[in-house]
Amino acid sequence: MKENRKLMKEVLKGIRRDMTDEEVLNLLADSKISVSPQNEREKYTLGQRAADAIAKFAGSWAFIFSFTGVLILWMVVNTVLATKAFDPYPFILLNLVLSCVAAIQAPLIMMSQNRQEEKDRRRAENDYKVNLKTEIMIEDLYDKVNAILKKQSSIEKQIIIMQGDNNIKSQKKLHKD
Repeated sequence: MKENRKLMKEVLKGIRRDMTDEEVLNLLADSKISVSPQNEREKYTLGQRAADAIAKFAGSWAFIFSFTGVLILWMVVNTVLATKAFDPYPFILLNLVLSCVAAIQAPLIMMSQNRQEEKDRRRAENDYKVNLKTEIMIEDLYDKVNAILKKQSSIEKQIIIMQGDNNIKSQKKLHKD
């Protein structure tokens, strides 16, 4: 809502009292409203960049396959070593490691999702602004087309009246002759 007010203030800021509707629409048409999200380079902190990188890797097949491989390797090594194993069956240390990974990974993924949600919100606001501007422009074009059609209808009526007058004059002329 605040963005809409800001947009309207920006447009209205350039409007003078003596401007016609056409000049206002030209001002609106000439103003750039859309913003390319790819061009926005935001400065993220090291932690935010790390969270994004971890979330990107943690949500990939490479992570699933590599993590599965590490788990299988851990279990095989500790089963083969039997009495000399550093984490004998039931793999209590492995459970602790998995819990710690999940406890750290979940907030990192949530932080990354929050940033993505913010980007999506800005993108939606940008789309709304573009749609609003387009709607205003289309309404103006609609009004112009209606005005043209009205004028055309008026001209057609005048032509019909003129043709009728010409027909009457030609008939009078024929009766005189």
